[in-house]
Amino acid sequence: MRVVAMHAPDGFINAPVSAIAWVIAIAGIALCLWGARRQLDERTAPLAGLVAVFVFAMQMINFPVAAGTSGHLLGGALAVILVGPFAGALAVTVVVIVQALLFADGGLTALGINIINMALVTAVVGWYVFRLVVRLAGGSKPAVFAGAFLAGFISVPASAVAFVIEYAIGGTGTIEVGTVLAAMVGVHLLIGLGEGIITALTVVAVFLARPDLVYGVRDKLPKPELRTANLSTPKGA
Repeated sequence: MRVVAMHAPDGFINAPVSAIAWVIAIAGIALCLWGARRQLDERTAPLAGLVAVFVFAMQMINFPVAAGTSGHLLGGALAVILVGPFAGALAVTVVVIVQALLFADGGLTALGINIINMALVTAVVGWYVFRLVVRLAGGSKPAVFAGAFLAGFISVPASAVAFVIEYAIGGTGTIEVGTVLAAMVGVHLLIGLGEGIITALTVVAVFLARPDLVYGVRDKLPKPELRTANLSTPKGA
């Protein structure tokens, strides 16, 4: 059996399910646009653009996994950790749309499915996994590394499971759902290892240079202290 790439092609999922996926994807994008208006500031707005460019570039680079299968960074966990859940999901959504329109990477009728799987699911899973680790372990360097690794690692098979659910509901192929589940999750667990490593190394590099640019740990950073100068009048003045 040939393992299906994460970018679903046209016709692999039937029209009714693809149409429902479009509706869910549009609703998700609208929610992210609403949330990003409150989330973006002078620090995260420029970084969101850089994150989208980075994810786009990394998705163009495949790395070998097993048995002739290759994988690439999905980037959802990385994006949400750096710029927040709403802006991060939007950044990956833009990447998925550009890849579909300019590089035919994934079908246009399946674009809603690909946005859900690669942008929304990875964003939600990546954000909550990272925040759980940080909440339990604090905002130290080891905690940030572990949280980023787990967020990247878990978000990839979660995306694969979402695809399997869509295939179970509206798949047009003749392959058994159990076979698809075993193949997709098995391969994407391996891909998730690469995703986790890349996500952790990138996030920690930013954290060491500018911890305030890592949106996911801002609330764990020490609050700046305001100190007032001693303006008392000198004796004898």
